Amino acid sequence: MAADPSASPLPGAVLFACNFNRVRSPMAEALMKRALGDRVYVDSCGLKRDEADGVDPFVEAVMAELSVDLADHKPKTFDDLEDASFDLVVSLTPESQHRAVEMTRGRAAEIEYWPTFDPTLVEGSREARLAAYREVRDALAAHIARRFAR
Repeated sequence: MAADPSASPLPGAVLFACNFNRVRSPMAEALMKRALGDRVYVDSCGLKRDEADGVDPFVEAVMAELSVDLADHKPKTFDDLEDASFDLVVSLTPESQHRAVEMTRGRAAEIEYWPTFDPTLVEGSREARLAAYREVRDALAAHIARRFAR
């Protein structure tokens, strides 16, 4: 029988990882900070550096709807992390899951995989694209609320 994650103590440090650290992982980082404040150290990273600087503009827009400002977010990779001693690494893509396993090898860190749709794949009107980003945002917020319920 699996342990109830909400019954366990909060991790001290959580890393959210995806492919470019421009969409899903910065959203998750900001949502976790919004939910738990400074009770948990939270960071995010990606596998690769994208030529674009900052978060995706659609991410900025849907997070602004929650009064979360991500304008100062600077995407970073696993190699850019100042410290790799996280208690929990949450991978949002299969590719980042593999890198998380490598990073935590030999460490007492948990790894969780939360498969998360890539909203950048949605085409169509601005509103259709924003709707896809909102769905990802809301799904991440719900997952965070369930996983770290107190």
